[in-house]
Amino acid sequence: MSPSNGSAIFNSYRALALNCNHVPHVVRFHQRHRAFYLVTAVGASFHIYNVKKLGIVAVSNPLPEDITCLAADRMLVFAAHGNYVKAFAKNKDIVYIYEGHNAAVHLLLPFGDHVISVDRDNTLIVWDVQSEEEYLQLNFDKNTFTVSALLHPSTYINKLLLGSQQGSLQLWNIKSNKLLYTFQGWDSSVSVLQQAPAVDVVAVGLTSGMIIIHNLKYDEMVMKFQQDWGPVTAISFRTDGFPVMAVGSHVGHVGLWDLEEKKLITQMRETHSTAVAGLTFVHGEPLLITTGEDNAIRVWIFDAPGGGGRLLRCRMGHGAPPTKIKYHGSDGQNILSAGQDGTLQSFSTIHESFNKSLGHGCKNKKKSKKKGLNYIFMKLPPITNFASETARQSYWDGIVACHQGCQFSTTWNYQKGSMGALKLKPRRCKKGHDENVYATAVELTSCGNFALVGLSSGHVDVYNMQSGIHRGRYGKNETHHGQIRGIAVDGLNQLTITAGGDKQVKFWKFKSKELVYAIILDSSPATILLHRDSGMLAVAMDDFRITVLDSETRKIVRRFTGHQNQINDMAFSPDGRWLITASMDCTIRTWDLPSGCLIDCFLLDSAAISITMSPTGDFLATAHVDNLGIYLWSNKTLYNIIALRPLPADYQPAVTVLPGACQQDLKTSDIETEVQDQMIEYESSEQLGEQLVTLSLLPESRWKNLLNLDVIKKRNKPKEPPKVPKSVPFFIPTISGLVPHFAAAEQQGAEGQSKVVNLGVLAQKTELYMQLEGALDTNNYDHVIKLLKGMGPSNIDIEMRSLAPEGGGSLNVMQSFLQMISYMLCTKRDFELAQAYLALYLKLHLKVIAAEPVLLEEMSKVSVLLEETWMHMQTLFNKSMCLLGYMKSALL
Repeated sequence: MSPSNGSAIFNSYRALALNCNHVPHVVRFHQRHRAFYLVTAVGASFHIYNVKKLGIVAVSNPLPEDITCLAADRMLVFAAHGNYVKAFAKNKDIVYIYEGHNAAVHLLLPFGDHVISVDRDNTLIVWDVQSEEEYLQLNFDKNTFTVSALLHPSTYINKLLLGSQQGSLQLWNIKSNKLLYTFQGWDSSVSVLQQAPAVDVVAVGLTSGMIIIHNLKYDEMVMKFQQDWGPVTAISFRTDGFPVMAVGSHVGHVGLWDLEEKKLITQMRETHSTAVAGLTFVHGEPLLITTGEDNAIRVWIFDAPGGGGRLLRCRMGHGAPPTKIKYHGSDGQNILSAGQDGTLQSFSTIHESFNKSLGHGCKNKKKSKKKGLNYIFMKLPPITNFASETARQSYWDGIVACHQGCQFSTTWNYQKGSMGALKLKPRRCKKGHDENVYATAVELTSCGNFALVGLSSGHVDVYNMQSGIHRGRYGKNETHHGQIRGIAVDGLNQLTITAGGDKQVKFWKFKSKELVYAIILDSSPATILLHRDSGMLAVAMDDFRITVLDSETRKIVRRFTGHQNQINDMAFSPDGRWLITASMDCTIRTWDLPSGCLIDCFLLDSAAISITMSPTGDFLATAHVDNLGIYLWSNKTLYNIIALRPLPADYQPAVTVLPGACQQDLKTSDIETEVQDQMIEYESSEQLGEQLVTLSLLPESRWKNLLNLDVIKKRNKPKEPPKVPKSVPFFIPTISGLVPHFAAAEQQGAEGQSKVVNLGVLAQKTELYMQLEGALDTNNYDHVIKLLKGMGPSNIDIEMRSLAPEGGGSLNVMQSFLQMISYMLCTKRDFELAQAYLALYLKLHLKVIAAEPVLLEEMSKVSVLLEETWMHMQTLFNKSMCLLGYMKSALL
């Protein structure tokens, strides 16, 4: 179980396909880099892009709430959320926090060493940037002057121009806290204030669609324009020598006005599919940057003679929440996503430069090329489900999709990045007939040659993907008596599985279309998912349960319960071990199929509408209700040791925050490290059962050559004595052995020591000798055996030779050693060590044993135990060989 009741398997990694939102953007110029940067708000963070390539440069740390407005000067970026204004340095870190508003802040303006903020209670506060102290506060009456726009007029020192919802303008001196002048207005709410290239002149955008070019010094209207697209959302002026003004609207159009001739130059229609949130001409360059609520950033260049702009570069995602996502290909680098905006797009998990849009579905591709997609009747509804394969995508279309409320299904070409020419529609659905019938499920075979389309009428039809020809249907009259909820085909095109609203799951032969088997379920299936490698079929039910069937045996193998609401989507891990499910109860659960247990569960702020697991198993991708992005979760089991345990039935997960646009650190947190340190690791016991003969875990080199040590020593005898090094080595000398130890300091400095062997040292008792003596009384030889296991072959040989009386030992110790062998045979542990030690003991002390009656009596006991153990093992071997021979020769 993970800390804080979060996910034990998945860790938040990053978000894809998020570029901007309804908050107006900010353009900054970096003095040292000599480059322009674009700042856009995305939820609780802001992104910074370089205008030259429109590549993302930095992502800020997330704020507790969504950003409501942005502003920037040459050093800091200011972002408001709720009642707070925060300043970011180095594009990431919060350095200043301004607290004092009692309502949400909706306007920001940098003002030299100060920053000005306005909240919804109509309170204006001027803050000192460095000290975070309040410099000035102005309170306005909402009935007479509700602040809706801010502007610092160029060359007007300490002056601030305020626009109101009542239509009037006020000019204030911030230093003296005085109202200098009031402009009467034009009987419409002010939505935008923008400084013109000329001194004393500003542009005023009104909600009535009127644009006023006004001279502040003389309070005179220089010129007036009117747009027919509703309220003005943004205004910008060209500064590269052309008197052009760009005006944005709430319908997504941009109008370009000539200020010299006072007329409209051109209309840039469908610049965005939603309202234009902000537009800015890059200073001194013919580039226009536009952002909109449709999650798109576009850069337009004005190099054509007609004065219109052409699209230079863009970054775009879904303008409406995704409805279905799925990994495309086996490399796990691209995610196909269908959105409620009707588009099908591909997003790369490697780099955003590999993103591509396959466009919007259209009813007639030829007519749409001539007339365009401006006509609403030409557009297809959003895609509800799709299937993709890469096997034949180089030759023909590799994606099939069904649309909301449409009878036919469409094909798409991933490599061309466009919609295909085929419309898969059954012949029986003629014009004017079966208008209420629509496609509900689609599937592609693994070879990419056939597409299967399920209809709400209960029919399933097969089509050829290359030609679009109808190749048959399943069932004589209809496949199911209710609408088709899901279709699956195995990896070899042998079996087709269909699920319908009649509570049945049917198995069909793919080629002959014959019914093989049908299973009646307790509830109607909502969706199905087949893991082609393992043949496991997951069925999500309308009663919020999950049933897993084996497609080979056609039997139910697992049942899972726990979701409290509709199950939206499912995904298998690549090895088929985990089943991951997402539900409208805002949880994502992971079920372990072999054990049949719930091993992971985490709760989110919004329900996941679609999920997909990477073919490589490294990421889980999720799409959520009312969220435009695709969120990646890394699989922690690939880079960390995770102890997965079954979760209890009353497990209550905590809310997990969705990933941000920047890559999260994959290092284990301190809390997780603490929990892992406290985890109880499973330790295998030395012996599974008292009746089982158990071997030791020592390598063969530690015991197999004990009888051949004389031969090995003779073969490895050095040809010449070792040479003394000329100088003292840099590294600390070590004492050789099975486990090397550093040499003691007194041994390094001992000079002139005698080379004559001290016989008193040889007379001392070794540790093994003393342990054997002590074990005679306790009859516990565990410490002796452990000591022998830690010795090398040469050390064991020396210890064995010293057991005899002529080697400094005694008969009692020799008897104790034989009792140790009896102890090992009785406990049936370390069986091969007992054989090796006994063989070496007999080789060295056979004459002593034959001459001493005490040792002979002890040896006879060892012989009886040894014979019983071998007879027991021989019986087991014979039984196993007999069973193995039968399994080989029997006709099954």
